[in-house]
Amino acid sequence: MTKEIIPLDHIDATLTLPGSKSYTHRALIAAALAEGTSTLGNALRAEDTELTAQALAQMGAGIDWPDSTLRVRGTGGRPGATDDPIYLGNSGTSLRFLTAVATLGQGNYRLTGSPRLCERPMGELIAALKQLGGKVASVQGRGFPPVTVTGGITGGRARLSGAVSSQYLSALLLIAPLTPLGVEIQITGELVSRPYVNLTLDVQAAFGISHFRQGYRYFQIPGGQQYQCREYDIDGDASSASYFWAAAALTGGRVTVANLNMETSQGDVDFVTVLAQMGCRVCSTQDGLTVQGAPLKGVKVDMSAMPDMVPTLAVVAAFAQGETIISGVSHLRYKESDRLAAVAAELTKMGVNVQETEDGLRLTGGEPHGAEVETYGDHRIAMSFAVAGLKVPGVVIKDPDCVKKSFPEFWEYLDQLRPSGFGLY
Repeated sequence: MTKEIIPLDHIDATLTLPGSKSYTHRALIAAALAEGTSTLGNALRAEDTELTAQALAQMGAGIDWPDSTLRVRGTGGRPGATDDPIYLGNSGTSLRFLTAVATLGQGNYRLTGSPRLCERPMGELIAALKQLGGKVASVQGRGFPPVTVTGGITGGRARLSGAVSSQYLSALLLIAPLTPLGVEIQITGELVSRPYVNLTLDVQAAFGISHFRQGYRYFQIPGGQQYQCREYDIDGDASSASYFWAAAALTGGRVTVANLNMETSQGDVDFVTVLAQMGCRVCSTQDGLTVQGAPLKGVKVDMSAMPDMVPTLAVVAAFAQGETIISGVSHLRYKESDRLAAVAAELTKMGVNVQETEDGLRLTGGEPHGAEVETYGDHRIAMSFAVAGLKVPGVVIKDPDCVKKSFPEFWEYLDQLRPSGFGLY
């Protein structure tokens, strides 16, 4: 199955987007570990978040999800046993968070997923959970899924390098307050994707959890705490918004995302700052966050704080004047695809001069042409290259349904950029 994107001459649109995937994962877990019933408003219903919800239901949480409002009956911090394997598709977030959650549980657990998920590293998280008294093992013994867990964790001190994924740290933070001894975490290197850790702590604070930290080097979470049930509304997804802001940048148009502003804790909102450096105009008000396109120039930028934005930035940079250097994202090789190799390969098909570097990409903008884009089963490759099709004819997206992982309605929202009555594909 393929989808051809038809270029647009002009964009002037205001969108209200589904909820943040990152917030939804974390709020789901906090609510499932609380005592009582929580209500999550504007929760994102996509493949990844549904996998997290299904796994939490296997562990004894009550899940009622008839629409964008999600109700969760918590387990009081004691996940139940399950005889069936917990299948997590290609959701690395679900796997890492729920491996940690299972250490709080009662009985034995086996967590697994798709072939690609079983290629994604888990060794450092497994080692850290063992330091805290967890009984966790890689079935193949090489630090990759499937993993087995026996419930029962005490807490204590753990060390993480921070170089592979911030999800390891977030996983430990989510379970730390429910351990008898509490948890101290020392980060020994440079932590990647730092804003996601802030987001985790924000969600925990909203559900009644306290912590102490020293920057991104040391975290202390007292034990014996309890998550408190509550009503919680979820911001629009800044990662999903990036594709529409990029569309404005490429076409010289205007896009406002109504349910986001610069006050959100989502690090990916800073993508608009990069677009501003490239020449766009950005305006943030209580009514939303607006990008107005303008002639684009290349940039040199460290994207370690927002690595998911790299495919989108690379596509925009392919149309900008001059060279763009993207650094700080070597860990993108371990995502749903090897995103550095994937972006380089597909932009090369479009006539762009691009090279992989040790920790990113170097490319020279120009006049890309259309091509059939291989998506590698990766939602972010599909959505970012779809934006290129708004600028040049002949962009065809293979396996367009892979967007269901994080944004099932992406193609419908993309169609909203077209004046009424005209389809994008």
